[in-house]
Amino acid sequence: MLSCQFDILPLLAKLLHFALATIQQKVMFKKIFKNMSQDNSEKVEKEVTQQELVNDDTTNTADAATEAGIGSAEELTEEEKLREELAAEKDKFLRLFAEFENYKKRTSKERMDLFKTANQDVLQSLLPVLDDFDRALVQIAKSDDDVLFKGVELIHNKLKDTLVSKGLEQVEIKAGDAFNADFAEAITSIPAPTDKLKGKIVDVIEKGYKLGDKIIRFPKVVLGN
Repeated sequence: MLSCQFDILPLLAKLLHFALATIQQKVMFKKIFKNMSQDNSEKVEKEVTQQELVNDDTTNTADAATEAGIGSAEELTEEEKLREELAAEKDKFLRLFAEFENYKKRTSKERMDLFKTANQDVLQSLLPVLDDFDRALVQIAKSDDDVLFKGVELIHNKLKDTLVSKGLEQVEIKAGDAFNADFAEAITSIPAPTDKLKGKIVDVIEKGYKLGDKIIRFPKVVLGN
């Protein structure tokens, strides 16, 4: 009986040793797997963290670029608005300046015309007096009284010279000239004495006068037809 027990003991020892070795291997494998799992988890977490950081950096970069682009666009828009406003103000200034220059020229011309024609009413009222002197000289010339003729002629010339000094000029027109409605007034027409006078001035009934460039009385003429 004892012999059997002594035979079993080595076997049990071997079994126990095998069981312990097996348990140790399992524990070792668990540690290895655990370490591997931890390493893999840490690696995965690290990769995820790095990817998140990369994504965050990319997002921040994109946002910054977008904001920069929007800011640039806004700055360009403001600059364009300022340029448009500046161009509008410049155009407005040029228009006002041109209008002011035209106003200056117009008022200057009107003032000069006013100076030239300031005596128009007085000169016009004296024209019939000149006409009377012309008629009187024609009639006196038919007489033999030279002294009277020279006296009246002297007064006539003095009056005429005074009016000329004030800007009065006679409209130069005579028989045989072509008729121009801008410079003469036709009061009647008669058969032309010659073919050359057809459609032309045959006689000047009343002299015309102008003050500067303005005709204050048109000469009255007779036309030939």
